[in-house]
Amino acid sequence: MVTYKTPNVYVEEISTFPPSVAEVSTAIPAFIGYTEKAGIGDQLKNKPTRISSLLDYETLFGKAEASEFSVTESAGVIAPISAPTLNYLMYYALRIYFDNGGGSCYIVSVGKYNEPKQKDHFIEGLKALEKEDEPTLIMLTDAVTLGDPDYYGLCVEALMQCNKLKDRFAVFDVLKEKTDGTGTGGVDEFRQGIGTAYLKYGAAYYPDLQTSLNYYYTDDSVTINQGGGTTNSKLTEYNDPQSSLYNTDLYNKILAELGKQRVILPPSAAVAGVYARVDRDRGVWKAPANVSLASVLAPTEKITNEEQENLNVDPTAGKSINAIRSFTGKGTLIWGARTLAGNDNEWRYIPVRRLFNLIEESIQKATAFVVFESNNTITWLKVKSLIENYLEGLWRQGALAGSTPEQAFFVNIGLGKSMRAQDILEGRMIVEIGLAAVRPAEFIILKFSHKLQEA
Repeated sequence: MVTYKTPNVYVEEISTFPPSVAEVSTAIPAFIGYTEKAGIGDQLKNKPTRISSLLDYETLFGKAEASEFSVTESAGVIAPISAPTLNYLMYYALRIYFDNGGGSCYIVSVGKYNEPKQKDHFIEGLKALEKEDEPTLIMLTDAVTLGDPDYYGLCVEALMQCNKLKDRFAVFDVLKEKTDGTGTGGVDEFRQGIGTAYLKYGAAYYPDLQTSLNYYYTDDSVTINQGGGTTNSKLTEYNDPQSSLYNTDLYNKILAELGKQRVILPPSAAVAGVYARVDRDRGVWKAPANVSLASVLAPTEKITNEEQENLNVDPTAGKSINAIRSFTGKGTLIWGARTLAGNDNEWRYIPVRRLFNLIEESIQKATAFVVFESNNTITWLKVKSLIENYLEGLWRQGALAGSTPEQAFFVNIGLGKSMRAQDILEGRMIVEIGLAAVRPAEFIILKFSHKLQEA
């Protein structure tokens, strides 16, 4: 109590409202990869940078690498064009992320396009990301071009970071199986490569997606081969009035053919956009599944029910892979909501893991004011009321199961409840919180039987 010594009129403001929990963000992905530039003078290299739109990305980090096309033309007839290989996926990943409802995100530029791609660059990016508090999803879409062993090693590093910080979740891609003898890839190799540690903090998706996005290219990156296969010129010359090859009709015809080429991307970036959209529209407790993907024509492989059995349930190691499937009349849907810990009854489902991440971090930040407060009944009551009010709000929104708050959660704090006298002497205030998280109805079973005629 303040001691007054000078006669005067004093005003005291008395706080009557209890403290409350301010929820943290749930779907703020961090994309790690190579960019055209990294700010002015590479000042943004390995510096997680928050952006809100594709325009922000282009301003700070540039565009995609110009794809190199080889076009064969003979007497005005253009042969079928082969799709070029994409070495850098960051720009396209951002495009499909925003197309699917993504919002603010972080970019970690680990280098520029002219630098050799190395696993160590991504490791440095992960270390830089570890210092940021806001990101909640780790995206390694651009790392799939590293190849099997390096990519799987990065997945393990990402899971380790998620377990260490306990406030983020990793979304992985399953590398497509190689058929040209240059590598392996595939579901079995992914399961073998990521080990068994901290699987509850990650989810994997398969297969790649045939998107509606066009390749980014310039006239100088398109080579025109005339009849006989001899390399003649760049496309620029067909649009230059000063060139002997100037031909507007042929130029426009080539552009039309190039415009038919569509980018194939790993699914994780589109899935991250769905996470953000579902969290915003329904809540983090809603499974990001049975949701259609935008800017996607079809998955690159058609998966049947029988094939998905081996993806969804892995009896050997329990590493579930979420399938992306195309259904007649429905489009392309995410058809799975399991973490990599598919055999774990506690952490089998993505919304359960991410809901706990949300609640744990939100309550952790909200109770920071209690540090060094008196470890007595008054403080315990404040903390108990704070947490119970927050959890009851979640229950009313449908995040927790149970017909009453008592069935949905419990909060225990106090001497003889969550603490011993020795805990208080050693400065520990222990709060026990139990949650009945809602789980997705993964299998809908309709039972039919004959009913005997009664009249």
